[in-house]
Amino acid sequence: MIEKIKHALRKEQFQPGILALFFNPYYFSRKGLFRHISLWAPLITGRTLDVGCGTKPYEKLFLSTTSYIGLELDAVANRKNKKADYFYTGTTFPFQNDEFDSIIVNEVLEHVFSPSDFLSEIYRVLKPNGILLMTVPFVWDEHEQPFDYARYSSFGLKHLLEKSGFEVIEYRKSINDIRVIFQLLNCYIYKKTFTKNVFVNLFTTFFLMSPFTILGELLSKVLPKNEDLYLDSIILLKKKKTV
Repeated sequence: MIEKIKHALRKEQFQPGILALFFNPYYFSRKGLFRHISLWAPLITGRTLDVGCGTKPYEKLFLSTTSYIGLELDAVANRKNKKADYFYTGTTFPFQNDEFDSIIVNEVLEHVFSPSDFLSEIYRVLKPNGILLMTVPFVWDEHEQPFDYARYSSFGLKHLLEKSGFEVIEYRKSINDIRVIFQLLNCYIYKKTFTKNVFVNLFTTFFLMSPFTILGELLSKVLPKNEDLYLDSIILLKKKKTV
């Protein structure tokens, strides 16, 4: 019974439903990401690379792929906890030029110290006219320290990607309303109350954070959006034939 509960909660971490409303401290961020990734998932086709794949939380959304390959930094923790198929040292991807039809980069760019070099590798292994789906946080606290290096505005992100040889097909801002404030509040509470006991964390999330989650959802229905304040950038791109 306990294992079933844990499995349900793990699923709700990245694919938030009703349970996540009460037990996921990152409900708004994850809800926005899941919504936009689901929307563009049909455009991800063929041989696909997930850079910084983690546990591959969105793999099942990409039904049009012929193969789905995860890549992670070569570290002891990553080899133990991540679902990567390949590991690399942080410089050169272990793949040939023009090898992939599609590439996914989800919440990774902020952890890259040299974004131009990183994007150059993505450009190299992506086929001409191949599709790149990327999500990048804009408003978020520092995390995975000390490997958290940057936040990108919509203008800075698009400029960086276009300079690296990609054409912007579509750009969207995820969670651009009052829910930003409530998400940051929940992040603050979660970091200050977090313990190694999963059940204690669930208890505090339910009693201390879910009221703010529910209030944020309700207020977002009546208060106006703010295009200048948002949690994440979601961007769909195509590789140009020449840089």
